[in-house]
Amino acid sequence: MTLTAGGSLVEMDGRNLYYAFVAGARKLIEHQVELNKINVFPVNDGDTGTNLAATVRSVIDSLHPHRSYKITADRIAEATLMNARGNSGIIFAQFFYGLSHETGEFKSVTIKQFADSFRKSVSYVYEAVAKPVEGTMLTVIREMAEHIYNSWNKFGDFNQLMISSYEVLKKSLQETKTKLAILEKNNVVDAGAKGFVVFIEGIIDFIRKRNIKEMIIAKPLAESVLLTEEYGADSLNFRYCTEAVIRNCRTDKVLLTEILEQYGDSVVVAGSDQIRRFHLHTNSPAELFNKLRKAGTITFQKADDMLRHYQAANERKWKTAVVTDSTCDLPEELVDRYQIHMLPLNISFGQNQYLDKVTLHPAQFYSLLDESSDYPKSAQINENTFINLYSHLASHYESVIAIHLSDKLSGTYFSSSKAAEKISREMGKQITVIDSRNLSGSLGLIVLKAAKAIEEGLSHDEVVALTQKWIKNVRILVSVRTLKYLVRGGRVSRVKGWIARILNINPIVSLDNEGKSILFDKAFSQKANMKKVMKHIREGCSGKKIWNYIVLHANNSEAADWYSIQMEKLTSMKPVSVVNISPVVGVHAGTGAASVALMYE
Repeated sequence: MTLTAGGSLVEMDGRNLYYAFVAGARKLIEHQVELNKINVFPVNDGDTGTNLAATVRSVIDSLHPHRSYKITADRIAEATLMNARGNSGIIFAQFFYGLSHETGEFKSVTIKQFADSFRKSVSYVYEAVAKPVEGTMLTVIREMAEHIYNSWNKFGDFNQLMISSYEVLKKSLQETKTKLAILEKNNVVDAGAKGFVVFIEGIIDFIRKRNIKEMIIAKPLAESVLLTEEYGADSLNFRYCTEAVIRNCRTDKVLLTEILEQYGDSVVVAGSDQIRRFHLHTNSPAELFNKLRKAGTITFQKADDMLRHYQAANERKWKTAVVTDSTCDLPEELVDRYQIHMLPLNISFGQNQYLDKVTLHPAQFYSLLDESSDYPKSAQINENTFINLYSHLASHYESVIAIHLSDKLSGTYFSSSKAAEKISREMGKQITVIDSRNLSGSLGLIVLKAAKAIEEGLSHDEVVALTQKWIKNVRILVSVRTLKYLVRGGRVSRVKGWIARILNINPIVSLDNEGKSILFDKAFSQKANMKKVMKHIREGCSGKKIWNYIVLHANNSEAADWYSIQMEKLTSMKPVSVVNISPVVGVHAGTGAASVALMYE
């Protein structure tokens, strides 16, 4: 049987559950902008809608209906738990985890069995939250569960039971205003609670419309509204909304919760020891994950910048957002000044995964590089991460310009492009993705130039056109101490690496016009190598003027200081910055590398 009106549904199977979930998910995705707009608790960072949409989108994108209720419930629970984002997303996923865990091995369930499992799942939600707060999604879920459990015997089928719950949900949602002072102050309901109500509204709409085919074919379109009213916010005590999945967790839930509370607040610990998902707000994600290195296998991490999210929702400096990735080596003060949205690439040591620059700082990376028997591997940013970011930015900005590392070095540009196309179509906003054909300091200079142009008032299209010119005017020369890391990372063949080691050759690495890494020159010591770099830079300056430059190094401050002195003599300018390069770049350049990136006028 299917979950449609026109006939009684006295037992629910896996297909009923699946289509009901998808109907609710689509409604939630359609209303994500509205939810972002009213998001003031626990932090006014305007992303509750985006987070909930990302959580449910995983089921639409990855699952198919199965006849068994239990199998479908298990699959929905795992998909939402693995893809949950934000406080509200993990609470939402934990509810479905509880629903799945409290369901017997049934191919279909009766109304009574469903009511029992719904009520029991509430405890999973409350137990997951370190400090439960009423007037949130928790309250709305609990009051709906109480209604269903107390009323199931009054109805002959699931359809009428679900419809009857709507009045309870509306009342519960409205009362969130009076239960939390910040909601009453801003005259809004809780965004997470409203998200759950919208999800149930989608299911009820589906029950009434009766058309499965229409729902499957339909493409959810996010509402595009002008944000004309802003809401006040309490101060941001913590910057990063941090999450992770720990498989085969060796730290019990109570101890894990205690550890997390030492580093921040808004702690939620969901799932089981086999798959443990946690959430918290913290200022120290790198220190936290260093602490948790031995807790189990960390297979997923997320650390969203709530300050940047809050600025997007409430303190946008300009109409166009700038996006890049963590291979863009700019100092934090410039990234903050220009409100640049920087997504981290992924780094793994064995099975443990980290986020470049966020949950793994350069100093920690080089320490692990020496300690670990596993050589690190880098991985591109996936499409869903960009979808989540672009959904959020399109809710608040008129347009977005993303500038990424060379597509010859990573699939990040491709992932970003696909996500931009999807969200631009859904939300009707202009999102342009640019292949910089560069990385590290040279990418940083391009991004900085674009940000300054936006600051000066240039239009989206003008900045995009000029960026192509700036890409042609940048150059980076890297003095590599050894080819060992380039060989291990697959950028240089083992034969070339062996010859270089035998001859004690120190290479100079650069990028060609297509963005491919090339061996530009060589010397027989790093000091001689660095002198050659400066010689090439002086020769390149003939008839040209340097706009600006960045000095970079991989735990080699002595070499960076030497380059800074030489470049200041040449240009009469101090560098934009001296940067310890991102761990992702360090994977290939290796400890001791040093470089200069510059842009001509």
